[in-house]
Amino acid sequence: MKKHIEIRWHGRGGQGAKTAALLLADVAFNTGMYVQGFPEYGPERMGAPITAYNRLGETPIRTHSNIYTPDYVVVVDETLLTAVDVTMGLSTEGGIIINTDKKKEEIIPLLKGYSGPVYTIDARRISIEALGKYFPNSPMLAAIVKVANVMDKDEFLGQMEASYKHKFAKKPEVIEGNMKALRMAFEEVQ
Repeated sequence: MKKHIEIRWHGRGGQGAKTAALLLADVAFNTGMYVQGFPEYGPERMGAPITAYNRLGETPIRTHSNIYTPDYVVVVDETLLTAVDVTMGLSTEGGIIINTDKKKEEIIPLLKGYSGPVYTIDARRISIEALGKYFPNSPMLAAIVKVANVMDKDEFLGQMEASYKHKFAKKPEVIEGNMKALRMAFEEVQ
């Protein structure tokens, strides 16, 4: 991992982008990284576009602002590709990860000329298969950890399992489904 990684998340209210950004910060912190994880809201309603951010690094983070030139962008809802400029300021050295069932070639024309790496994952299919419901945040979280090489896969999965056990102590079936979604996403992000 380079000195600091900056990630911008684009999603819609209720899809878990904010939760995924906060989970990533929590897990990274538990492994000794310096972290920031925070949301930015527009109209606070279900389905409205939201943005969340992560800064992760091996040294203290002194910047306290939104992220305008991210290394990576995570798009939890592909309909945002035509509604929001998700590639604004995006580094061509990092990449963009999009939740879609479409081929990369179908998505690239929607990226306003972005020429960096493009990754896709069908988080809908993964979450429905693993959880029985559409919760795209776990697959998208695993995808960014893999693509950005934030941490070792086994370390990440161990930290996430501990986090889920704490959060869902009274719902063990949720833990198993989320862990399955994380493992599937690590294998399927392209």
